[in-house]
Amino acid sequence: MQLTGPEILRRMRVNNAQNPGGKPDIVIQPFDEKCLGSNSYDLHLGAILKYYKNTLPNGMRPIIPYQREKKYSMRDWFETYNDYLYFHQHPERFDIRNPQFLLDPCNEKSHETADVIIPNGGAILSPNIGYLGCTVEYTETYNLFPYIDGKSSVGRNFILNHHTAGRGDDGFCGQWTLEIRVLYPTVVYPNMRIGQIYYEQFVGDRKPYNENRASHYNGQMGPTPAAVIPIETITQKQR
Repeated sequence: MQLTGPEILRRMRVNNAQNPGGKPDIVIQPFDEKCLGSNSYDLHLGAILKYYKNTLPNGMRPIIPYQREKKYSMRDWFETYNDYLYFHQHPERFDIRNPQFLLDPCNEKSHETADVIIPNGGAILSPNIGYLGCTVEYTETYNLFPYIDGKSSVGRNFILNHHTAGRGDDGFCGQWTLEIRVLYPTVVYPNMRIGQIYYEQFVGDRKPYNENRASHYNGQMGPTPAAVIPIETITQKQR
């Protein structure tokens, strides 16, 4: 059963003695009632993006600062003109299907990241790069199941703001990391509305995320890279 907008607001205003510090079931900071919808709350994009270093070809820019009146070309993705010429001479070195750009979920070195800042005027994202972003909002959720999804206007611009990580947990506290991909070169802006958070009731005994020692991401702030998946875990599941 999904909570309505008015019920989300009510749950934010009523303290619950069973929660840590007697907090309400829903905490959203910062909060603006204008962002409260019929059955969700709008979330905004933070200014910092991360990308995995191994996925960016040498000589390429991870983003292009956006200037509304400028006409862009492929040359703008490259640091220098010589890098642009090298791209034309060796296109296979820039093809994301090239295994040189592989990600290994079980290797910590594969998760090394670099930061980029989205300028106030916006940044053009590349369809060839996966970006880790985060919500401006910090949330805490107790006794409910939270999940996020893209706004329809974001989806209609073919911006994907999560792959499989749109589901949260009862007890999750932190900013939400966004796995962002675009279908075309697409402009994003800091603080733009990037998604929505929903809340559902659940059935059964609780196993709060913030009390689970195996949880990787509780309390996360800013874009958070993937935790390494232990090979032992995979091996045990195959037996």
